Amino acid sequence: MFSFTVAALVFGVVFLAELPDKTALAGLMLGTRYRASYVFVGVAAAFAVHVALAIAAGSVLTLLPHRLVQAVVGLLFLAGAAMLIFKKDDGEEELRKPADQSFWKVSGAGFMLILVAEFGDLTQIMTANLAARYDDPFSVGIGAVLALWTVAGLGIVGGRTLMRFVPLALITRIAAVVMLALAGFSLYEAVAG
Repeated sequence: MFSFTVAALVFGVVFLAELPDKTALAGLMLGTRYRASYVFVGVAAAFAVHVALAIAAGSVLTLLPHRLVQAVVGLLFLAGAAMLIFKKDDGEEELRKPADQSFWKVSGAGFMLILVAEFGDLTQIMTANLAARYDDPFSVGIGAVLALWTVAGLGIVGGRTLMRFVPLALITRIAAVVMLALAGFSLYEAVAG
């Protein structure tokens, strides 16, 4: 059964964590060089693959004892918050321009860039944790994929405008605070049972 509450919570957490990520900047760069719709199709497909992998990993975690899962989830959320707080800006990555700008070349470039860059990324780990936490893979998957697609769309079409109004440091701090709160809640449940 679909839970709007779970999907909305996952959307918020993943959205905030993905905004300051390098893939949002990569989407922005691709969107300025190529047709936005072509870029979005490739990026969206790669994010869907990542969410499916994360949901599968999170669903396996639900087979373990509840207290152990809550402790692991809490520790992973703490690690994610630390990654956000202490991460260094690597600067913009250079993107290779496809020889032509056909749909398949541009979409393929976007797909491969995100597929490689996001593998094992913070948001993929968070999605697996949330799938384990809520034991609702469909709602978590919908929330996560919509958040990632929204960030990709914002990065491709309007990233520069958003960053003029909302400082990247503020977005990163908000995501870290949300993750710390989720870590605290998960660790409390692990201890309290």
